[in-house]
Amino acid sequence: MSLLTVNQVSKTYFGRVILDRISLRLDRGERLALIGNNGAGKTTLLRLITGAENPDSGSIILPASVIPGYLSQHFEDTDSMTDTPLASRELEDLEGQLRQLESRMSGAAGADQRELLHRYSQLTARYEAMGGYDFTRRMQETLSGLGLAGDILCRPLATLSGGERMRVALARLLLKSPDLLLLDEPTNHMDLAAMEWLEDFLIRFKGSVLLISHDRVFIDRTATAVAELSEGRLTVRPGNYTHFREIQAAEDLTLGREIRKVSRELDRQREVTQTMLSHRKMSAYHAREKVVARMSSQLNSIRDQAHRQSQRLNFSFLPGQIEGDPEKILLSAQDLTYGFDARPLFQNVSLMLRGGLKVCLCGPNGCGKSTLLALLLGKIDGFSGQIRLADQAVYGHMGQHVDFPDENRTLLDEILSRQDLEEGQARTLLARYGFRDVDVFKAIQVLSGGERSRLYLACLLLERPDILFLDEPTNHLDIYSREILEQALADFSGAILAVSHDRYFIDRCCHQVLGFLGDAVLPFASFTDYRQAARNWETASPAGENQIEAGVRFEIADSSAIKTAPVLNRAQERRETALRKEKIRQLEKQISGMEAEKTALEGSFATAADGSAYHRYTEVLAELDKLYQDYLDLEQNQT
Repeated sequence: MSLLTVNQVSKTYFGRVILDRISLRLDRGERLALIGNNGAGKTTLLRLITGAENPDSGSIILPASVIPGYLSQHFEDTDSMTDTPLASRELEDLEGQLRQLESRMSGAAGADQRELLHRYSQLTARYEAMGGYDFTRRMQETLSGLGLAGDILCRPLATLSGGERMRVALARLLLKSPDLLLLDEPTNHMDLAAMEWLEDFLIRFKGSVLLISHDRVFIDRTATAVAELSEGRLTVRPGNYTHFREIQAAEDLTLGREIRKVSRELDRQREVTQTMLSHRKMSAYHAREKVVARMSSQLNSIRDQAHRQSQRLNFSFLPGQIEGDPEKILLSAQDLTYGFDARPLFQNVSLMLRGGLKVCLCGPNGCGKSTLLALLLGKIDGFSGQIRLADQAVYGHMGQHVDFPDENRTLLDEILSRQDLEEGQARTLLARYGFRDVDVFKAIQVLSGGERSRLYLACLLLERPDILFLDEPTNHLDIYSREILEQALADFSGAILAVSHDRYFIDRCCHQVLGFLGDAVLPFASFTDYRQAARNWETASPAGENQIEAGVRFEIADSSAIKTAPVLNRAQERRETALRKEKIRQLEKQISGMEAEKTALEGSFATAADGSAYHRYTEVLAELDKLYQDYLDLEQNQT
């Protein structure tokens, strides 16, 4: 059975066609990744599916038995911001209603009591169906997988960052056990470990998934099909993103051949038409005219299709002005240490950046990547160590949030103020960054986050930098824009020091990775090497004590560099195993007895004279929850 069917759906905003008779179907177990340029209508499609908006025409079929779960790109917590991540306002309300009913049942009799008992039974069933008895445990496990654990789970939501609140919203969504997941850029604000956890979860998920993402590695690892939304039309192809691009490249090649073929035939038909006219064969001439008109229309249609596919963000790096040795050291740092409240973010960090070397800083959220970048740029004081910068080198920096000196300027005026260009040259430059026609007259203050990043990058590259410092440069960019940016960075002759979570970007553009392991920052040959080392280190180090001694190099190939927990001697290990097995047997016996009592109590509800049975039933459920938790803990320790 299909969990979702979209049939010939159209949607128009202010005369602009966003969706033009699109159709798709999702069966159980399918995971469809929706890609396309920013503003193509991807989020609009998800909103139509959830019922937040209505289509102009067409139909969306979502069976009544299907439970959908929607995570918006711009999520808003419906719970109070004073709640903690482990709180559930809905469950707390149910618990309050149950307590009130218990109080009322203790003094009721006759028909009133039977009515209260019936209502109590309904609420209890609803509470159990919502997973209320083990909500806290499951929420802790899910949040831990998403990278949230420890004291942060006891803090109010108002004190968490946007990325942390997004992960709480995602965890709550997953706990509802939906059949259909609708995820709008779920990896936004996630660090690498959280992304990997989500990938594993989606691969194991038994329902269907429709997700929007610009993370190509994430799509490669999770999608069973990819759909591209462009010019209101939807193109669906089986397989992951890599397979999608391979098919697209083959189709582009075929399209180019078709254009050349039709162009040659059109030229021949025009020559024949002129020949007919010159020989005064008017009937044949008019017939040929119709053929030429039909072929011209066909050629224009093919060219329009090719033009739409070729309209990508066109970054162009101007050549640098580095003089002398291209291997010249542009930046060096020795023994950098920095932190807050006597707790180091990083310590004894050393690096050297030569002309042409491209390095990426990688690590979990909050480890200090952006702080280290700001320190190297001279924006932070109070550190120990030495930083040396090459004389006369030009440095360019693009942060996660970009600012302009005058927000009221138009895009065209901003470019003209940066360099002495003719208006035509400036408009051509802006067109390479996706700003065409009247877009160049927009005021900067009305631009979206992605548009601001594009404009800032255009201005930055006019300065001909020798070193580019980039903090999450692919944020806000769609897939095709990222790919052209990556190609430009690969061709850029200067040095790059970037911070990024984009695994595709890292592998394609960077020669080396500087990875954070605790408060140490160490070099790795590739991102894959770094992630393997990080996983080994996280596994071997106790929670909260992930530290690497200053000055100690972490070697990937040498497992002895990772501290391992002491191994118990065999006799002690056998004794502990026997004790665990005995405790498990005792718990199984207790659980069996409690389950029998629970069944008996449920059978007595119809004839219960007072509320004592329900009081005992509540106690039994609580005891069972604790017993099952103890049982699971022992089972996990045994494995």
